[in-house]
Amino acid sequence: MIIREENASSQALDHLGLVASVIKDIGLIAKIDERIPVSKEKGAKLTIGQRVAAMILNGLGFMDDRLYMFPQFLENKPVGRLFDDSVCAADFNDDSLGRGLDAVFKFGITPLFSELAFEIGVDQNLLGRSAHFDTTSISLYGDYPDDEKAGSNASGATAPTANLSAKTPIDVTYGYSKANRPDLKQVVLNLATTGVANFPIWMEACDGNASDKAVLQAAAARMTAFCKELQDSPSFLYVGDSAMYERCVKEAGDMKWLSRVSERLNEAKKWLTLPDESFVWTALPDGYRMTSLAEACYGDVKQRWILIHSEHAASRELKTLNKRIGKEKEAYTKVLWHLSNQDFTCDHDALLSANKAVKALKYHQVTWITSPIEKHVKLGRPKAGDVPQVVGYCIQGTLNEDQERITVAKRHKGRFILASNELDQVLLPDATFLPEYKEQIKTEQGFRFIKSDTFEVDSIFLQKPSRIEALMMVMTLCLMVYSIAQHKLRQALEKANETVPDQLTKQTKQPTAAWIFRLFHGVHVWTIRQEEKTQTLVVNLTAIMKRIIGYFGPSAERIYGLSG
Repeated sequence: MIIREENASSQALDHLGLVASVIKDIGLIAKIDERIPVSKEKGAKLTIGQRVAAMILNGLGFMDDRLYMFPQFLENKPVGRLFDDSVCAADFNDDSLGRGLDAVFKFGITPLFSELAFEIGVDQNLLGRSAHFDTTSISLYGDYPDDEKAGSNASGATAPTANLSAKTPIDVTYGYSKANRPDLKQVVLNLATTGVANFPIWMEACDGNASDKAVLQAAAARMTAFCKELQDSPSFLYVGDSAMYERCVKEAGDMKWLSRVSERLNEAKKWLTLPDESFVWTALPDGYRMTSLAEACYGDVKQRWILIHSEHAASRELKTLNKRIGKEKEAYTKVLWHLSNQDFTCDHDALLSANKAVKALKYHQVTWITSPIEKHVKLGRPKAGDVPQVVGYCIQGTLNEDQERITVAKRHKGRFILASNELDQVLLPDATFLPEYKEQIKTEQGFRFIKSDTFEVDSIFLQKPSRIEALMMVMTLCLMVYSIAQHKLRQALEKANETVPDQLTKQTKQPTAAWIFRLFHGVHVWTIRQEEKTQTLVVNLTAIMKRIIGYFGPSAERIYGLSG
């Protein structure tokens, strides 16, 4: 039987069926539509939930097309399988998606995301005992005029207000760039994650010049207030870096927190530089040890301080310290040579100039010797008995290592202090401070996902700050769907005691969702029309793909045609 070209067509399904199945299983579209309804009687072809879901598919589709190119992204995709038969690719045009972003912004991106996250987190049992806060900057190309400029959101001068429903867009402006692009304007994303799935539970879009010290603790306080309004909401322990410590001490109230203590505080410096013999250490796994600082105090808040020492970090930092000592010696040896070749009018001036030249020394000290410069002032050969006159002074310096300073600096290496206002040893034992703090890396992994080249979900091609703000929420929803997909697969593999091959063809129970998505490259939907009959086939599915689809459940099986 010969099939003519005009009777056959193909659409790329790839891994988008897995993403769509997660979106369906968590009820994301319905949850958004419940909060932001639209009237199809007035001509709307798509709900807001469908528009957001389409942008998530685009964000997790190994590409990031601009909004005006979005219909082309869906043109060769089986839209009916990913959504339903009532919509088509042409419905997802730039006007429709732009109005969808406007509706999200009007509702409020933080209220919308937090309501969705808490509801989904409870439904999927993804909420942990702690929430880990951090920020990152997202660089933008363009001028971004000030016609939508915000003045009420987070800024570097004062803490952000607690008005979660504010309709003033963020300020796209210059600020401290964590992406090492100070030449570009930027916005700041504040994110909190929780649980083993690295589940994003809270997000805020902040001005490009927002300060971590102003943003982190204030965001945690707003999240606490939000949780109090929810039924059956857990009481989180809020975890963050040293940027949030001082504001937590001053403003946290009844909020429970755990933070790294800033090493700039005099109280911290005192404990970080004491000799090892001053403490009673308790060994921890992976080369760590800890000791409780019962006598430490800062501010008016009762808190517990735990001093942590890392053997691996100390070894690494000591190597760096030794390099710095060597470089300082090399640099200041040259400085002393130049000083020794200068003439000064008096020994006092010589010492003043010399001490100024070595004022920045950290690990060395200098011993000075000044000497008069004597010369015969008359021309010609001096007569017998002529006494030379002092015409100036020179100075010689001897550079020596400052052993006391170096010893103190070495004690500091590998050490840091964690603090918490949770005084109950049962709820937060001393030994759990470090594991809780190390979970902070999961939030940083979330940022790496958002800013990675794999999915490019942080590629922003919008001009209105309000739409940029709304798209930042969509980017965080991409992280949510990705995290759930990865956690769901890993849970299924662990429960079945099975494995899948990783990039190196080694069997693993902990694959990344990115790798699994790549496995599905080349999966297509074929449609063959013969006379009055139409047959649809999903092709290029391997045995391992079918097994993975089974782990994702009935929704994925229906999308890939493995069930009725």
